[in-house]
Amino acid sequence: MRIHRSFPELHPGTTDHRSPARYLIGLARGHRRTMLLGVLFGIICMLAQALVPTAVGRAIDDGIIERDQSALVLWGGAVLGLAVVQAVTGILRDRAALASRLGAAYRTAQDVTRQACRLGATLSKRLATGDVVSVGASDIDNVGEAMAVTARGFGSVVAIVVVAVIMLSASWQIGLTVLLGVPLMTWLITLLLRPLHNRQQELRNRQGKLTGRAVDIVSGLRVLRGIGGEDSFAGRYREESQEVRRAGVEVARVEVLLDGAKVLLPGALVASVIWLGGHYTLAGRISAGQLVAFYGYTVFLVGPLNWLTDAADRITKGYVSAGRVTHVLRLEPLITDAARRAEVPDREDELTDPSSGLVVRSGILTAVACDVPAQATALADRLGRYADSEATLGGVPLREWPVHEIRRRILVARNEDRLFNGPLRDELDGRREGPADAPAIEAAVRTAGAGEIIDALPDGLDTAVAQGGREFSGGQQQRLRLVRALVADPPTLLLLEPTSAVDAHTEAGIAGRLRASREGRTTVVFTTSPILLNHADHVVFMEGGRVAAEGKHAELLTDARYRDLVMREDAL
Repeated sequence: MRIHRSFPELHPGTTDHRSPARYLIGLARGHRRTMLLGVLFGIICMLAQALVPTAVGRAIDDGIIERDQSALVLWGGAVLGLAVVQAVTGILRDRAALASRLGAAYRTAQDVTRQACRLGATLSKRLATGDVVSVGASDIDNVGEAMAVTARGFGSVVAIVVVAVIMLSASWQIGLTVLLGVPLMTWLITLLLRPLHNRQQELRNRQGKLTGRAVDIVSGLRVLRGIGGEDSFAGRYREESQEVRRAGVEVARVEVLLDGAKVLLPGALVASVIWLGGHYTLAGRISAGQLVAFYGYTVFLVGPLNWLTDAADRITKGYVSAGRVTHVLRLEPLITDAARRAEVPDREDELTDPSSGLVVRSGILTAVACDVPAQATALADRLGRYADSEATLGGVPLREWPVHEIRRRILVARNEDRLFNGPLRDELDGRREGPADAPAIEAAVRTAGAGEIIDALPDGLDTAVAQGGREFSGGQQQRLRLVRALVADPPTLLLLEPTSAVDAHTEAGIAGRLRASREGRTTVVFTTSPILLNHADHVVFMEGGRVAAEGKHAELLTDARYRDLVMREDAL
């Protein structure tokens, strides 16, 4: 609470996300001080640079040609002074631009992270993994870049206007050439931006799809090997990666044309101005110093022109990225607290799912064997209130329970759950209220058969693990996730295939200890493993999404449908 008072900007509220433009404008308002400073310093820096050719031209005409030493010193000092002003304001401009970029990117990251926490399980159902990765990897930075580019962009516009006025006052023909040439070049270059962004969007979409495919393959590698689908998915991944490569080549082609136009068109303008200025100098219409100044102006304008086209490119990218960010921010959770809340009982009784006929008795270990794995996931979502349903707990419909109360009482543990980076002890502490004590963690480690994993680590439970627990195998990660679920010790625990990645010997040990460790608590294991089914107090066989039979494992083996299901699993 003390932190919130000292740093209220840590919780500034979500930026207006009704449209990409509103979102960018909201970010600009939130960082208007640094952005205005960046614009101010950018204008001063560009003006100082724009006035250098004027000072050089006057030094040539008044100092060198007229042989006036004092004028030469005066205008030489002016060049030096302008250079100092340009250097100082350039540094201040870039500092302000960097502050705007980082601030906008951080604010966007806050908004997206807060929304991800708010959506919870809804996020993975509404967005592909690749899309979420792309928002975090590139879109947040693009939004920040759109804020930062304003400093140089505004400075470039002002400098172009000032130079045009100076050139028109000296020679309206040459000034008009520049005034017409600069917008023409900008227009020609921007013609390439739209196809570039279209190809970039296509590349981004294909990259997101490919990332999602890679995540699916890695997470389901064991299943793919079991059904002989590894080669098929690998071939599909190769095909999609080639599509990404081809999309990247198309982006590169347009980028090459754009880069070439940025060099060719300004060069053509410089050559035209010098040719025209040379004729006017020979005719005595402008002085030698003015010719040098005109050359300097034309060369100088290449920089602001490039910055303007770059600003248009970055702002367009930022707008597209803001569109993807606002799409995430506009998502609503699938599950929210109902307007009317019933009085919930202090203790839980039966957990039921009327649509399937499943009744989970409290205080025992129940195993649920589904003939279709997807139905087990759907059933767990209904019982855990991750999907709207008629499920009840203690006779009260779950939709009438406060969501936070359901999360406290019912924990759904899946194989897709991730380990985060940090000390392993902290990652295994899944309790909501206060840290778990050492005996609780040790007991959970023992139940999940994870003792050998901890012992192999250099610092035991104090060892820092990498993001996602990459240093652990699939079976080790699964046991560590089970440890975390057991440490949380919820009144009702739903486990989805908690031992699918471990060997039979380890699974038998876990099955025997799990029942004892959860004695008196409600535990539901969704599995078709005969080992786990044999240790359950009660087994429910689901066929076609409905309860087909229930009883002890040994009793259900007399049912041919149930026997075929679990014996097939045993053969795998």
